[in-house]
Amino acid sequence: MGGAWRLLDCRRPDWEDPRIDLRSFGDGGPIVVALIVAIVVLAVIVLLLARRVMGLDARLRGLTRGEDGDLEAVLGAHIDRVYALRKDVERLASRAERLEAGAPHAFQRTALVRFNPFEDTGGNQSFALALLDADGNGWVLSSLHARTGTRMYAKAVRGGRADGALSDEETAAIRQATA
Repeated sequence: MGGAWRLLDCRRPDWEDPRIDLRSFGDGGPIVVALIVAIVVLAVIVLLLARRVMGLDARLRGLTRGEDGDLEAVLGAHIDRVYALRKDVERLASRAERLEAGAPHAFQRTALVRFNPFEDTGGNQSFALALLDADGNGWVLSSLHARTGTRMYAKAVRGGRADGALSDEETAAIRQATA
């Protein structure tokens, strides 16, 4: 124990003064300037990194749209929503294709002409109704109202032309429907 203790004894005369003499560095100006420059450079780097972190935080809030939880959970929920929307869009696209395939054969052009065929009845209770598809195919329905009863007639129409004789009102209904 005596030898180890002697190494730590600084009162021995053969040892030098353990204090550091700052005068041995000279005036210290270049070291102080270098330290100040290092501090300024590090401060600028910290400010730039803080700005970048704030930008990344803003982007993260934009991605998560204010939802709570970690980014992985929020993005997982968004991906699930995207897949659900994709299935909905595919279902709607299939439905739209079916509707578009049947649309040319649906009644798209209609016209109604009301008239009074007999002098002894009041009002325009009779009519001619044209129901045609995109190609002008369909039929014209006529209703003749009299005091004794009402009669209905239907005539086929192909390409905007009827297969039989038409009254003026039926011709007007077809013309209005195809216009």
